[in-house]
Order: sequence, then structure tokens, then C-alpha cells
Amino acid sequence: MQVIFKLCMVFLLIVSMPVNAYIGPGMGGGAIAVVFGILAAIFMAIFGFVYYPIKRWIKRRKADANNQ
Repeated sequence: MQVIFKLCMVFLLIVSMPVNAYIGPGMGGGAIAVVFGILAAIFMAIFGFVYYPIKRWIKRRKADANNQ
């Protein structure tokens, strides 16, 4: 299976044609910003789902300790 995959990859690299495409610095910078924005949104969503319940639990624990 791996041999077939490697042979196909080599064949595709040999047969591929050059592409006349150019991504200027503005478009490249925008693409990088989009990727970083998506990654930041995913990280902040995970952080929010994990941090805020823990924060509430700690606050409730401190309040219980002060009441006793």
C-alpha cells in the first residue's frame, strides 16, 4: 500500500505542470491573518469553556470558606 502511494506521489510530482499564479504581499498577509484569526478563535473558545467554569468553582469555594 505504501509503495503504491509513493509511486503515485512521484508520478504526480513528475507530471505536474507549472502554474502561473502569484500571491502578492497583500493577499499573502491577508491569508496569514485569516489563519491566525481562526486559530485564535478556536483557542479562545476552548479557553472560555475551560476557564470560566473553573473560575466560578473557585469563587464559590472562596465564598464558602468565608462563610464558615
